[in-house]
Amino acid sequence: MEFKHEALEKAARVRLLIFDVDGVLTDGGIYMGAEGEVFKPFNCKDGLGVTLAHRAGLLTAIITGRTSVQLSRRAGELHITEILQGQMDKRAAYRGLKEKYGLKDEEIAYLGDDLIDLPVMLQVGLPAAVADARPEVREIAALVTEAVGGHGAARELIEFILKSQGRWQALIAPFYDTEASCDVAQPNASVAQ
Repeated sequence: MEFKHEALEKAARVRLLIFDVDGVLTDGGIYMGAEGEVFKPFNCKDGLGVTLAHRAGLLTAIITGRTSVQLSRRAGELHITEILQGQMDKRAAYRGLKEKYGLKDEEIAYLGDDLIDLPVMLQVGLPAAVADARPEVREIAALVTEAVGGHGAARELIEFILKSQGRWQALIAPFYDTEASCDVAQPNASVAQ
C-alpha cells in the first residue's frame, strides 16, 4: 500500500467511509447474461471489512452513478448506512451525507477509481484510490491500495483506518478466542474490550 505521510493522521479522524462501486467494490466489469440481466462480482473480504467498520462505530456509504438491484441487495446484506445510486453529480450526494450526519470534510474517507470520483475526493479528509485507478485519481489520493478494484481494496482502506484509530486488535480478538462468538452476520455485535 502506498500512502502519504499525513494519511495516518487523516485516517485517525475518519467517522464515515464512502465507496464508489464499479471499479472499487467490483472489478469494474459489467457482466450481462443472455436475457440482459447484469451480474456484479463483490469481494467477501470487503464485506467482512465493512462489518468490522460498523462494529467499530464507523458509518458507511455508497455513492455511485449507476443503479442496480444487485448493489441494493449486497449493500443491504452488509447493512451499509447509506446507499445513493444514480448519482452522476456525486458532490450533491456528498453534501447531503455531510449535512445529515453533521460531519466535517476531515471526518470522511472516500475510495474511488475514476474521474467521476475526483470532485468528492478533493473535498474529503482522506481521499483514497484503488491500485488500478486512473492516474489523475491516484495523484490526489493520500492512500493507494495494493489491491485493484473488486479484489479487497475496500478492506485494505478499512484496515488502515481501524489500525490508525487503534481499534483493530480489539475487533479481531474474538476470532482468536475459541470460546467467543464471531457471528459476522451481526453488524453491531460487541467486540472484546
